[in-house]
Amino acid sequence: MAFKTPDQVATTAVNAGVVKANLTPGRMLAGGILAGAYIAFAGLLGVVVTAGMPVQIWGNLSTLIFGAVFAAGLIIVIIAGSELVTGNMALLPLALTSGRTTAGRVAMSLVIVTIGNLIGSLLVAYVFAVESGVIGSADSAAGTGGALTFAKLAAVAEGKALNEDTVQIFLRAVGCNWLVCLAVWMAYAAEDIAGKILAIFFPIMAFVALGFDHVVANMFFLPAAMFAHVPGVGAWDVVHNLLLAFAGNAAGGALFVAGFYWFIYLRGQARPITPDGVQTTPTPDKRSKGGQDAAGPR
Repeated sequence: MAFKTPDQVATTAVNAGVVKANLTPGRMLAGGILAGAYIAFAGLLGVVVTAGMPVQIWGNLSTLIFGAVFAAGLIIVIIAGSELVTGNMALLPLALTSGRTTAGRVAMSLVIVTIGNLIGSLLVAYVFAVESGVIGSADSAAGTGGALTFAKLAAVAEGKALNEDTVQIFLRAVGCNWLVCLAVWMAYAAEDIAGKILAIFFPIMAFVALGFDHVVANMFFLPAAMFAHVPGVGAWDVVHNLLLAFAGNAAGGALFVAGFYWFIYLRGQARPITPDGVQTTPTPDKRSKGGQDAAGPR
């Protein structure tokens, strides 16, 4: 199975960040809507699959199963192609620190893609989870599938919106996006689809099983709980969680993935931007491990 070495992955990630930064606003928004929907569908799948698995019997195993099916969301994002703000939180800083884009383009991309992710997540939460009846309701008959899925969604939403304090949300979000961006990073190492799926699966399964906070996943879970009238979950609870999760995700992706791998593999390489946005041949110095260039995904 062919794969890229870590220094080649770093160059590929920079190229991918440049491509994302140079998208038109319309494409950023459209790609963001798709990614938000894909993550929301994965969240809905996780709720349905693990509904009716009481902690008294299953312990924490249900979170492992939830994570295993939730990995489908990022797999679709990467392979089908779309714009997920959490992954971009590592790729765009890499492009910026390598001199391949500007802070303005990075900020614009993060804002527009976040809006798109929110739109896609809300679409799935309202139309395909609540209005379709898949998620059930408080009025669902006891013991039915609707009652089980509603209870699972309520448990997830209450855990994130009501039971986690400010520091916990932030720290869980940092850990989450460290793992999510590692999944993206390792997916770039793979040269075939099977390798990409395998690279994505374990870090995503891990962050879900650990109970970490992913801002786009929470854009589905928490609004869906509001739409389904889960008791106690209000608008401020949703906004509070999303703001802190966004900040923590940004810190995790930018520092622990973009920051460390830039320092290890990219620091000191000259990567000026040409007028058409194409990378010139990198010039390694003694601190870098190589100067190989690899074409990023377009």
